[in-house]
Amino acid sequence: MANNTFLVEERSRDIGKFLVGRLLPFREKRTVGPFCFIDHMGPAVLGNGKNADVDQHPHIGLCTLTYLMSGEMMHRDSTGAVQKITPGSVNLMVSGSGVTHTERSPEELRDGAEYLMHGYQVWIALPKEKEEAEPAFFHVAGEDLPRWSHNGLECTLVAGQGFGRTSPVPAFSPLFMVDIKAEKTAELCIDGQLEGEIAVVVVNGSVSDMEHTVEQGQMLISKTENICSIRLEAGTQVLLFGGKAFPEERFMYWNFVSHSKERLEKAKDDWKNHRFPTVPGDDTYIPLPS
Repeated sequence: MANNTFLVEERSRDIGKFLVGRLLPFREKRTVGPFCFIDHMGPAVLGNGKNADVDQHPHIGLCTLTYLMSGEMMHRDSTGAVQKITPGSVNLMVSGSGVTHTERSPEELRDGAEYLMHGYQVWIALPKEKEEAEPAFFHVAGEDLPRWSHNGLECTLVAGQGFGRTSPVPAFSPLFMVDIKAEKTAELCIDGQLEGEIAVVVVNGSVSDMEHTVEQGQMLISKTENICSIRLEAGTQVLLFGGKAFPEERFMYWNFVSHSKERLEKAKDDWKNHRFPTVPGDDTYIPLPS
């Protein structure tokens, strides 16, 4: 691999009844632009008694962005938001000063029939001056996202700015998230189209950075603010993440992100002592990890 890139292997972890692959953070690189956490959900066959159920848990200092390729998920949070997410649409929850939420398989998918669940949830750290913002929730339908075709590539701007376009998904700092599918083998020119640090997640298929091939389940991260171009083999799908890095380091503990270690300690104490707002009608509780 070229000296100006990292290659990251997906690492599996169990979150109760669901297995996900974690790509970020890792030891050498804790963030890519404002993105501090990337989880790959599935692909997994659910239904027939196996559901994706994540009980009530808290967040501070970040946005969670959920983007599905297949399956459905029901989101509920302490702002009162109740929203089912379907493939191609975006759920964005702004945790700010503190929010709790649950993620579950919808009731209509609990009839015993099997279905494929596949998608990503990413965490986007908030800028220092917005870490204590009022919690909020946004849903953007897939048909409202910018889409375009170029040189055999089908592109969707999921969030932020890039390729001369702006996504309607709220962004609180300069960032981008782009979904790209290759109908045929094609070159993707990134130079001048995206600003900041860049990560390329291979959803399926393979890509090349002109020196090495990156396969499904891997992530290529540029150590500099530019990857000039990548080659996508026919049938490949990638997600591009990144943006401008913050001037301050970000610290993480469990579901909490902050520029301040003291703020993380307060969040831990608040959760242990049940001071967070709660999801209406939900009394589940995931304890703070020991």
